[in-house]
This record gives sequence, C-alpha cells and structure tokens, in this order.
Amino acid sequence: MSSERRHLTSPTELRALSHPTRLTLLTLLDEEGPLTATEAGERIGESPANASFHLRTLARYGYVEEAPGGRGRQRPWQVVRRANDIPGDELSTEAKLAADALLGLIRDRDNERLLAYARTRGDYPKEWRSAATEIRMSLHLTAAELAELGERIEELLQPYVEGTAGEERRPGTAPVAFGMFAVPTRLPADEDEGDAR
Repeated sequence: MSSERRHLTSPTELRALSHPTRLTLLTLLDEEGPLTATEAGERIGESPANASFHLRTLARYGYVEEAPGGRGRQRPWQVVRRANDIPGDELSTEAKLAADALLGLIRDRDNERLLAYARTRGDYPKEWRSAATEIRMSLHLTAAELAELGERIEELLQPYVEGTAGEERRPGTAPVAFGMFAVPTRLPADEDEGDAR
C-alpha cells in the first residue's frame, strides 16, 4: 500500500465509488488478485461489457489499473492499494451527501461480511475459527489519544498490507476483513456544545 493517502473530497469521485457494482469489483480484485473484465463479470454475475465499464470508471479515478500480462479484452485489472480518507470537515454540501451514501454502503457491506462469517463459522478449520476475533470495549480517551490510537493501529497493519497488489498470495493465506471504528459516544464532560462544534 502506498504511504500516500488519498483524500476524497470530490462529489463526482465519491459518487463514482458509491456504486454497488464498483465496490463489489474492488472487493473481488482485492481478494482474488488480477482478473479480466470477463472473469470479474462471471464471478459477480455481470456481463463482461458492464464489468469493463465499471472497471474503466474505477481506473479513471485511480482505484484500479491494468495489471501486466494481457492486452485488449484479455487485459487483467488490479487494485491500486492506497489508504483513503474522507475528511468530513472539508466537504462541500454535495460532497457530504455523496460521502454519506458511500459510507452507508461500506458500513452495510462490513455488517454483511460479519453476519456471513457468523453463519458459516463452523465451515472454517479450527485454527481459523480460533484466530478470528471481534473486540469491543469502551475507552475513555482525549481527542489526541484517540488520534494516536488510530495511527498506531494503522502502523501495526502496514506489514500485512504492503506489497500485496499484483503479487501471488502467500500459501496458507485467506482474505481477512479488518474493520475498525473508534468514535466518541458523547461529548466530553468538560466541553459544552458550543465549544465542540
């Protein structure tokens, strides 16, 4: 993954990502590696032409790129790994609406993945069932500590995400969904509403 963060502030780009087929294609390429539009379309139940259209749209915004080893209709596509950031305080009204739609779709998909795992957990080997985890806890942090926590977790993840785009998957690995949210659940006790905005 590139250390450069992509700041999503354009309503057009946010709307482009909000399409369910495009998010499905991004997930597919992330989990399976490079695929042609025909292969990707077959796996998600779309025509090659429709998959190709959505892949070209994702490429226009820098989310996928052509992978080596193909030409014309047989060219494979791969994910461009880069951290994405939606800086809510910097968004226009139009961009905020698009961001809310995108984040709602992503959160729904995250929840679907968790529920799908819960339904199929027994199908996984014991070592995978033991390794899978859900952590929930309540912490009392300052804003600076919350920011530091996020940065430290991102640092811990870096060795697992670096250098995987376009490469063969290591034997014994499987796609793992990692999601995290760390948000305040109410305003700090020593601030009034006017100061917090």
